[in-house]
Amino acid sequence: MTQNDQSDVIAFLADPATHGGATQGRAAHGGTGPVGVIATHISQVFLAGGRAFKLKRAVTLPYADFSTPERRLAFCEKEFVLNRATAPGLYLGVRRITRTREAGLEFDGIGELADAVVEMVRFDQEALFDRFAVEGRLDAALMSELAGTIARFHADAPVVHAGSGSQRLAALIDMNSASFAESDVFSRDEVSALAGALRQRLARHAGVLDTREAAGRVRRCHGDLHL
Repeated sequence: MTQNDQSDVIAFLADPATHGGATQGRAAHGGTGPVGVIATHISQVFLAGGRAFKLKRAVTLPYADFSTPERRLAFCEKEFVLNRATAPGLYLGVRRITRTREAGLEFDGIGELADAVVEMVRFDQEALFDRFAVEGRLDAALMSELAGTIARFHADAPVVHAGSGSQRLAALIDMNSASFAESDVFSRDEVSALAGALRQRLARHAGVLDTREAAGRVRRCHGDLHL
């Protein structure tokens, strides 16, 4: 994994002053209190007032290339389009972070592109279904409603043909193997054994997978659906 420097962008997003006033025609989103940060291996989410700003880390991985501001902007736009369809009340848009003449940063200026973020409505973490499960609040009615919503989303999802049969899964096995090889969690022998077992199973079921693809049974759904 390679990673580029984003320290100035991170400092900009973590600064309460960044979020304290209206910017480029957009209303302020809630005060100048401390900015919270949620970090993952490929992103950082900055929580400011009633808004959340998701920044993609400048990393290059076997499954994700966020190495340049332009690529991160493009991936932010793709993420917004996909997730706006399922959560229109949460996903507000994509904000460009641009450089100012004074060598500072601002949202949606006319200067050079420095980075990009997905802007979202900040939601109560207690509303997540994992919290509901712990507290025993996931009842049958709620789960039935959720199942219906996901089923309708899948039914309306576009059919995908190009590279969606056994070849696609073969590429995923290769990609995962490359990712595992960069980690010290598994030994080389373990990675090799896992990849070999997966390729063996794939060869056994390749005919079925390719038949499903040809019949239009593979759809562009959501590979990272969180509850």
